[in-house]
Amino acid sequence: MTQQNLFLGIDCGTQGTKAIVIDATSGKVLGLGAASHTLISGANGRREQDTHQWLDAFTEATHRALQQAGVDGQDILGIGVSGQQHGLVLLDDQGQVLRPAKLWCDTETAPQNDRLLQHLGGEQGSLERLGVAIAPGYTVSKLLWTREQHPDVFARIAHILLPHDYLNYWLTGRACAEYGDASGTGYFNVRTREWDLPLLRHIDPDGRLEAALPQLIEANQAVGSILPAIAERLGINPNAVVSSGGGDNMMGAIGTGNIAPGVITMSLGSSGTVYAFSDQPSVSPQASVATFCSSSGGWLPLICTMNLTNATGVIRELLDLDLASFNAQVAQAPIGADGVSMLPFLNGERVPALPHATGSLHGLTMTNLTRPNLCRAVVEGTTFGLRYGLDLLRQAGLQSQSIRLIGGGSKSPVWRQMVADIMNTEVICTEQSEAAALGAAIQAAWCQSGESLAALCARCVSVDPASLSKPVATSVSAYQHAYERYQQHVASL
Repeated sequence: MTQQNLFLGIDCGTQGTKAIVIDATSGKVLGLGAASHTLISGANGRREQDTHQWLDAFTEATHRALQQAGVDGQDILGIGVSGQQHGLVLLDDQGQVLRPAKLWCDTETAPQNDRLLQHLGGEQGSLERLGVAIAPGYTVSKLLWTREQHPDVFARIAHILLPHDYLNYWLTGRACAEYGDASGTGYFNVRTREWDLPLLRHIDPDGRLEAALPQLIEANQAVGSILPAIAERLGINPNAVVSSGGGDNMMGAIGTGNIAPGVITMSLGSSGTVYAFSDQPSVSPQASVATFCSSSGGWLPLICTMNLTNATGVIRELLDLDLASFNAQVAQAPIGADGVSMLPFLNGERVPALPHATGSLHGLTMTNLTRPNLCRAVVEGTTFGLRYGLDLLRQAGLQSQSIRLIGGGSKSPVWRQMVADIMNTEVICTEQSEAAALGAAIQAAWCQSGESLAALCARCVSVDPASLSKPVATSVSAYQHAYERYQQHVASL
């Protein structure tokens, strides 16, 4: 029997935590586990989470994955953690969490973001200085908001961490950060790969924030080994190495083999993301394109839409449809949904850049207001947002020979074909749709073994030939008309 090299990948997302166990020798996924989180929602766009839920879900998902894999946790050689980007976790000097984590989808800090953007000289000033245009979801405005709304909490800050940094801290007792996830904070320069200390001093002249920054480490560096009590709680080898980990998009890139130019990863999750590897920090003049660092030593120009399966989910609940019935309704309606258009901006929107927008339906008549058309209109509307973003990436010079589709929406054949036709590019799913958890496990193997990331991805990432969807010429032109109609509605906002 060949020696197994077992690694655990964790993805702590908005809706829940996923755990995956891989054998890096065979490249096979041996077990999966999951546990859910709830959201704290409040007026004016508050979206927060209790970090205790993450720890409980981390533990439960790990136990389930190990059980399904049928392996002994004592044989796990390394752990990698992927986390939702942009969230803010504040700790005091005892390592205790000071308040619920503010998430990427929280828009309560939009006024603070506007003021910080003004300080940076607008979107162009922000792009020139940081390489990204800060947006309301980024971490930086959450710091200013905390200072203004919770001065008592602010006065006790000893560590400012992103969600995945916090989980690494829980695992190892060490506060550090990795370039990919750090580049979504809004106080990090993606060109020079350094924290922007003057910006933090602008928020807090006393230097508390600067002192609370985690140390930056490279993507293939270990944070450390797991604390004995946590190893026991998880049922894992206490000598397991904890890798640097990263943001969910960076780990999703590794988990889809997107570590060289040419491949585009598109995620159909609660939010939608489109990103591709670049070996240069070529910053797009378009503020909507975030040129983040990758967690594989390069850059990862990315666009993110705020509304995807969360918008389709609302329509499903409204019409009381399960997933299969919803997909059947979508398939019944024609391309363009008989003229029904939905701008699905239920959370405000980042791409197109309309943070204060709300959702709307257009083109309704006595005859076209049907369940199938409503279902198709929300799927088309969310996908048009991704097309808008992909066009921005293409304008910035990114090549797109193929799209690797991940996330919950990728499981729908109707939606896959829609993506192929709207983007006019062939689409294929990776065998493992939990790409961020897989990427985190692959990164742990990279960190622990020193083998090249390319070799590990070649072994551990495989595509599902049955999912291949090629654009159909007649559909491509029909969608183009519907997309132009969508653009006109967006322009009127």
